[in-house]
Amino acid sequence: MAPVKLSVIVPVYNALSFVANCLDSVLAQGLPNMEILCIDDGSTDGSAAILDDYAARHPALCRVEHRANGGASVARNAGLDACRGQYIAFVDADDWIAPDFLGRLLDLALRHDLDMAHGNGIFHFEGRQADYPIYALDLPPDVMPGREAMRRRLGKRAFLHYPVLQVYRRAFVERVGLRFIPGRLHEDVLWTTQAFLQADSVAYDGQPGYFYRRQPRTAPATAEGRDAALRDQIESAAANAVGLSELMATIAGDAELHRLMGWQVVDGALSIFHMLPRIAAPGLKRQVYRQLRATGFFGLLWRHAVDAAQRRRIAKTWLRSWFS
Repeated sequence: MAPVKLSVIVPVYNALSFVANCLDSVLAQGLPNMEILCIDDGSTDGSAAILDDYAARHPALCRVEHRANGGASVARNAGLDACRGQYIAFVDADDWIAPDFLGRLLDLALRHDLDMAHGNGIFHFEGRQADYPIYALDLPPDVMPGREAMRRRLGKRAFLHYPVLQVYRRAFVERVGLRFIPGRLHEDVLWTTQAFLQADSVAYDGQPGYFYRRQPRTAPATAEGRDAALRDQIESAAANAVGLSELMATIAGDAELHRLMGWQVVDGALSIFHMLPRIAAPGLKRQVYRQLRATGFFGLLWRHAVDAAQRRRIAKTWLRSWFS
C-alpha cells in the first residue's frame, strides 16, 4: 500500500444539512494517496449515518470514528492521533472547499519541503451579505519562516486564526506537540499562533479555495443561559490571553514581533470588555470581575499594551470592576 500523502480531518457534530456537501468537496480533490478521517463528535441529528454511508461507499478513502460528545478540540485531536498522512489538513463539516484547494497547497508543501502551506478562503454568508476573501492583503509567495509570515500579518493587523487554511507537515505537528485544548472556546487561537511561531518554512497561496460558512449565532433562550454562555466566552478569552503571553516569552529576543504580539493579545482580550456589561446577573458579574482581578488578568494586559488607547480601556474597565 502506498504511503498516505494527505490526511484530511473532518470533525462533525450535528451537521446534517452540510456534511454531505463538505465530504463531496473533499472527495472532489481527486488526490492520490489521500485519507479522510471523519470524527463524529456524538452527533444526534443523523450526521453519523451519513458518515457511515460515505465510508461504506468509499472504503479506500473514508474512515469514521464515532465518539461521545467532547467538543471540537477533542474531535480534532482524535483525528490527529489517528491520521497517517505525511501532511494534514482540517475541513469543518459545515464548510466546503474548491476542487483544487488541497491539491494546490499540498503541491506547494511538497515542492518546497514546507512545514506549512498557507492558503486563503472566502467568508460565505448564504446571501445575507456579499461574500469576501478571508485574507484581502496577500503575503509574497516566497518561502519564509512562520514567524516572518506572522510578523507581516500582524504588522498589517491581519493575522487570523483559521487552522483550516493551512496544510501541515505531520512530523512538524508531532515535533512541536501541537494539539487543541479540550473545552476551550476559540481553540484555534493558540494552535495557529504556535504553528506559525514554530514553523521553519511557510509559503502562501493567496487564491481563495476554502469556503467558510458564517452562520447567524443564536443566543440561549433564557437570561441564565445567556449569562452562562458569556461567562464561558470570557473565561476562554482570558485563558487564551494567558496562553499567548506564554508564547510571547519564547520570542523575547525579537522586540518587534514581541510588540506586535502584545498588541494582538490586548486587542483580542478587549472583547471581554464588551461582554462583561452584558452579564445580567449582578452577582455573577461581580464574581467574574473578581476572578479577572485575582488572576492578574488586568496586569497582564497592562504589560502588553502598546499604546495609550489600549491602556485607557484597560484602566477604565479595571476601575469599573470595583464598583459593578
